[in-house]
Amino acid sequence: MGVSAIRAPDGHGATVVTSQKVREGHEDDYQRWQERTNRAVRAFDGFEGTEMYPPGVGDERAWVVVFRFGRIDQLTTWLESGERRRLLAEGRPLFEGAPSQEVLAGDEAAATEEAAVTAVISHHVLPGHEEDFARWQDKVLKAQGKFPGFMGTELFKPVAGIQDNWVVIFRFDTRRHLDQWLGSDVRAKLLAEGENYFSAYDVHKVGSAFSGWFRFGEDAEGGAPPNWKQAMSVLLALYPTVMVLNLTVGDALEDAGVRGYLSLFIGNLLSVSALTWLLMPLVNRGLAFWLVPSRALSVRTQVVGTVLVVLCWALCILIFGLTTG
Repeated sequence: MGVSAIRAPDGHGATVVTSQKVREGHEDDYQRWQERTNRAVRAFDGFEGTEMYPPGVGDERAWVVVFRFGRIDQLTTWLESGERRRLLAEGRPLFEGAPSQEVLAGDEAAATEEAAVTAVISHHVLPGHEEDFARWQDKVLKAQGKFPGFMGTELFKPVAGIQDNWVVIFRFDTRRHLDQWLGSDVRAKLLAEGENYFSAYDVHKVGSAFSGWFRFGEDAEGGAPPNWKQAMSVLLALYPTVMVLNLTVGDALEDAGVRGYLSLFIGNLLSVSALTWLLMPLVNRGLAFWLVPSRALSVRTQVVGTVLVVLCWALCILIFGLTTG
């Protein structure tokens, strides 16, 4: 696996974005392998967190994993460690082709976390065409700015002796808007022009944290809502679910003598199932006016939806407070 690192001027914060195309039928094996990797990386100094994003529509079984460290040297220690090399050798039979990754350092990398959908594109620029590529990228940025949902972009230049590729990160408010740009005739023409300046490029899309729970059908424009709305909505469905299960199934399992660790697993299984197939679809329908980005365009709608969710939180707390004593 080739590693490319980009250092920001202040040298603070480092994120590695890895895309791995998993062989068909090996998804469960891959997730177990990734969990072993997650446990291993937690033992390294500077580790701050990780996110794993399953394949989206059209992503051809490509799983995206993000690791965050406090500093670039701490991330480099993990990337070059014997433990990581051992895990990569162990997981290699699960992948179709070599996994690819980009390492981003500095505040720009952290900014991607807030976007609904982020694309990371790595370009191998032809020697002697660096200035041409930079000018071409400016043209791309101007074209992107005319498309709906565009939120911003960052360009990471190569660093001598560390990495060779130029990396571009750009964000759209929804996956649909991102896909509109990626599949547009405007971008196709720009790519044809850019072939004079780079020999290859890779595109990786990173979705939002709870995107699997926020589907509004093919006819709903705007795709997934922002992460903060998703988190508020998940909490709205999760809190009463956990409380009800604790008061019913939890008490029954405790009376039956089921051990705590097994009781917790059963409770989590039931709560995730309830959210996935029952409660989140209901929340989506009830709050669609606020969750679907193309509908929540006015400040009034944003405020009304937010206040409504907070009031529902308060009502749940009041009900359980009165009923449980």
